[in-house]
Amino acid sequence: MSSQYLDLYRTQRALIDEHAAPVLNAQREAAAEVLQRVGLSRPKDYTHVDPEALLAADYSINLARYVVPTDHNDLFTCAVPELSTSVHYLVNEQLVSHTREGADGVFSGSLREFALRYPDVAARYYNRLAMNEEPPYDVRSQGTNVTAHRPLGEAALNTLFCQDGFVLYVPEGVTVERPIQLISLLRAVEDFMACQRILIILGEGAKASVLVCDHASQLRACTLLSLQVTEIFAGAYSTLDFYELEEHHADCRRLSSVYVEQQEGSNVAVGQYALTAGQTRNRVYIDLCGHDANTRLYGLCIADRTQKVDNITYIRHRAPKCQSDELFKYVLDEEACGSFVGRILVQEGADKTDAHQTDRNLILTPQCHIVARPELEIYADDVKCSHGATTGQLDPAALFYMRTRGIPEAEARLLLMFAFMGDVIDGIRIEPLRDRLKHLVEKRFRGELDQCRTCAIKK
Repeated sequence: MSSQYLDLYRTQRALIDEHAAPVLNAQREAAAEVLQRVGLSRPKDYTHVDPEALLAADYSINLARYVVPTDHNDLFTCAVPELSTSVHYLVNEQLVSHTREGADGVFSGSLREFALRYPDVAARYYNRLAMNEEPPYDVRSQGTNVTAHRPLGEAALNTLFCQDGFVLYVPEGVTVERPIQLISLLRAVEDFMACQRILIILGEGAKASVLVCDHASQLRACTLLSLQVTEIFAGAYSTLDFYELEEHHADCRRLSSVYVEQQEGSNVAVGQYALTAGQTRNRVYIDLCGHDANTRLYGLCIADRTQKVDNITYIRHRAPKCQSDELFKYVLDEEACGSFVGRILVQEGADKTDAHQTDRNLILTPQCHIVARPELEIYADDVKCSHGATTGQLDPAALFYMRTRGIPEAEARLLLMFAFMGDVIDGIRIEPLRDRLKHLVEKRFRGELDQCRTCAIKK
């Protein structure tokens, strides 16, 4: 199936290169070889979203970089009140806001422009994590060894057609006071695939916060696919908060891969929050490469109707005295499906590791389906590690207690679901965003949250 994309690449290579930068173009042949060799990943028995099936459709791709007409006042009305963010706008894979470059050396804006201005820096980081092939590892499934790989095929496909994207570069010792907010909008009149790329580079001791808001706006009935690759480099003793908020409608498809590399003493928080979706599969890979690195990976999913959301995570402890804390929670209703496949690997020599992984799932109807597979593999000494998963329904005793206190059943159910998500939301380290997400989660449970058909979060 990948042959259709390889054929398109080979016939349109000149057009693709014309609208990109040499650093981006230099990676395409290697990506084509990988895609030719490994193809596109297929789901195992523990996932629901099939990337090969999603990518089999005949999508349009904007290789000529036609500008999509936009009105910021009409389209980009989503915001986090009182957060006072520095906002950038992305339509499909095109950055439509101005690049900002400060006297302190901070660059936020177009990936293409960054690669043209600073080719040596861009070449040092771009595509280094996404195309870093890992050796296979064994996953025990009903007594049978199953080989699993990084999703190189999808990353290669993104690299094949990537012409621009968003980059944040923060030099050594610099603190970005205002959070960076990237509002990403899918917008098309026919079946369309956007190859979105994000690159974040923090130098030693740098600090920054990034919020990515994914939305969609159909101009007519069609299927939209977002093929996303995010690479994050956290230098020694740097601090980064990276949060993704997904609010897509039922006709949207999302295949996202996030790669994080942390050096010694770095502190990174990653949050994946799916409020509304069609079919979504998120993969997060975190490498703790230096001693005393700390990572927090939190996620929540609220799904109903026939929505499908898969989260696949891989945290690798490669150095001693590192900490990782992972927490995911799902609330599924109607005929929704979800899966959580999380793996923590503690390599030899990563002594005094402190790693914890938890998955909690709430099922509201018998028609829902959830798969939870926490995995822990340890090859070091003197470690503190735990992992686990639970799946259940609303506590009937708690419902009865609340109803005896005069609370209507519908309201009691809502309060219990909201309380269930509390610790995931509380893990957000940006207070205004934390407060805003509480509001959005409550609206989602009440059925009041707009499905982003106009990319507007109504207050």
